Formats: sequence, structure tokens, C-alpha cells
Amino acid sequence: MGINVLISDKMNVSRYALAALLEQGKGLQVIGSVAGDLETIEFADTHHPDVVIFNFDGADSNVLTVAEKITCLPRSRCLLLAESFKRSVVRRAFTGRIAGMVQQSASPYRFFESIHRVHQGERVFDTELTVAVLGNNDCPLSQRQLSVLELLAQGDTLSEIAAQLHISEGTVRNYLLSAVTKLGARNRIDALRIAQEAHWF
Repeated sequence: MGINVLISDKMNVSRYALAALLEQGKGLQVIGSVAGDLETIEFADTHHPDVVIFNFDGADSNVLTVAEKITCLPRSRCLLLAESFKRSVVRRAFTGRIAGMVQQSASPYRFFESIHRVHQGERVFDTELTVAVLGNNDCPLSQRQLSVLELLAQGDTLSEIAAQLHISEGTVRNYLLSAVTKLGARNRIDALRIAQEAHWF
């Protein structure tokens, strides 16, 4: 029995190219190709693909949010594909329910193998991605605190951070305050500097 695959990719050209590549994989069948987050969730909820492949820029936290929602559906497992992944994205995927992450530089054989392994219930993470996560053992901050700091570093306001993480502004302030305290920083800007210099994201 073949593996039913759904592709989620906002870029038209790469979405079609990925579909064409997957059709060459033994035992793989592309049952859908969608561009938007909502469309991905709706398609997965209706058609129950075995594996959902997210091809993205490696930094969009919304993709992770969508993938996490899909992992709650029966049968479906998620595999992330990108040229490179931000450290915080790797950490969140690795510690969550995401089944695997593969870099676009991987060979087609490695990519197909990863899909089959994910379908069989394994978790597949490139070695260097795993090292990137485990290398943060000295970080005293939680994943959520790091996410808040990372968004702050991108120039997002407290309200924008709250919206992206689906929490209240008050909770964002609490995360920032606790991060400042844990790091012994003078303020949130100092905490941000410490985290960036330590390469925690």
C-alpha cells in the first residue's frame, strides 16, 4: 500500500517541482498540493494524508503551528523541508511532535527514505540539526522565552509577538521579565544581547 503525501508550500514553482519529484518515489502518491496554512489544515482534516511535507524558508513559526495542529489528527505525520532551519525552529520541532526535518540539500534517495521512515513511525532529524538543539544545553531559557526574544529581535511589537504565539501581551511581558531575571540582565535589550551572543537562536 502506497504512502499518501500532501505538499504544503506557498511558492508555486517549488510546490509543483516537489510534486513532480515525489511522483518518482517508489510507493509515494501525492494526493494534494496546497499553498496556504488554512488550506493545509482543511485538506489534512478531510483527506487524512499519511505524511504532510512542509516546504518553507525554515524560519516561519506559523508553519510549525500548522504542523503541530496536523499532528493531532489521526494518522497524519509531518516532515519539514527547508534549505536551512533557524535554531529555535529546530528546537521547537525536535522537542515537539514533528516527525522529522530534512534539508533541501539532501539527495532524493535520502528524502524518499525519510518519508518512508516517518510513515513507519520513526522520527528523522539530520545529524547537524540534532547537534544544533543539543548544543543549547547551557541555555537557561525555556523554548517560549527564546521564541519571545527571537521575535523581539526581529523588531516585532509586544502585540505582534502575542498574536504570533497566540498568547496575551501580559504573558509576553512575563516571559521577557523571567528571561531578564534568569540571565541576570539589566533589561530586555540586555537579555536579547546575551541570547544573541550565545547563539541560542
